[in-house]
Amino acid sequence: MEFLGFSLRNQLFVAPMAGVTDRPFRQLCKKMGAALAVSEMVTSNSLLYGSMKTLRRANHEGEVAPIVVQIAGANPSMMADAARYNVDRGAQIIDINMGCPAKKICNVMAGSALLRDESLVQQILEAVVHAVPDTPVTLKIRTGWDKDHRNALNILKIAEQSGIRALAMHGRTRACGYGGQAEYDTIRSVKAQASIPVIANGDIGSPEKARQVLDITHADAVMIGRAAQGRPWLFREIEHFLKTGTHLLPPRVSEIHQVLLEHLEDLYLFYGIETGLGIGRKHISWYTRGLVGSAAFRGQVNQLPTVDRQRQAVNAFFSALGEHHERLPYLAAEPDTTNPGHASLEDLAA
Repeated sequence: MEFLGFSLRNQLFVAPMAGVTDRPFRQLCKKMGAALAVSEMVTSNSLLYGSMKTLRRANHEGEVAPIVVQIAGANPSMMADAARYNVDRGAQIIDINMGCPAKKICNVMAGSALLRDESLVQQILEAVVHAVPDTPVTLKIRTGWDKDHRNALNILKIAEQSGIRALAMHGRTRACGYGGQAEYDTIRSVKAQASIPVIANGDIGSPEKARQVLDITHADAVMIGRAAQGRPWLFREIEHFLKTGTHLLPPRVSEIHQVLLEHLEDLYLFYGIETGLGIGRKHISWYTRGLVGSAAFRGQVNQLPTVDRQRQAVNAFFSALGEHHERLPYLAAEPDTTNPGHASLEDLAA
């Protein structure tokens, strides 16, 4: 896929998620099949540029291109400064957040709260585009503020006129949060009138759903968020399905054991031991949710006080799991691995 001057391996993007899409997670998702990954939101408040959190979010050392940084705020001139700041530190695409539904973001009139003020939307978009004229600027939105105020088509036109190069759209209003069903018909309507690429986001958690959303919306790409937490290999599963119409087998226990250990080491190195330990807990929980025998393990691992104990617990859990199962055994129904339409990674490599 050609996207904003970059040749991408596929049309699968990682959605920006606060506290999740840090550099270790973005790199892992790209390694496991994602073509593009958007950073966590970076504040437009220059007073916070020196904070450890902002410095980490602006850290792209060793990251595979394209490097996409999402900025958030409600002041046009501060947003312009934030765009320049991040481009100077390696950002190759700037994404503007007008989709976050979190109260702490909306309460300061940022994120999806901006959708209520189309004049301010235009001011912000124009300021950012003009601030970094040699860098593509994209926009992430929702379908509107609430069901009575869906204005995605208006925002699309403002975006196009302001020089925005692509639009990602979560198929819910801000009021919907993450409840209910994603509005793929609204995304389809926006795509039908768009002269820029449109990326569909919302409720995409399986290869079949990715195919369905692409077919319904005619979007240029899909953006996957929560479903990839603890399952970064979802991208290669979707990539394979879109190419072949068949499913990969669930990954081997031994492979995901190693993937998780390496992910934890990256977190310890990136955040430092104390913070990395805490962040590692939630990733371990995500990696193991739904697996046979994981409920008690997740409760225990959250109490462990050191990284050594955390490593030992992960090793013990996956070693025990591997004694009885070659591939990840989920309690919920998984694709039928007896179907001859399934392929393994080993088959693909042969």
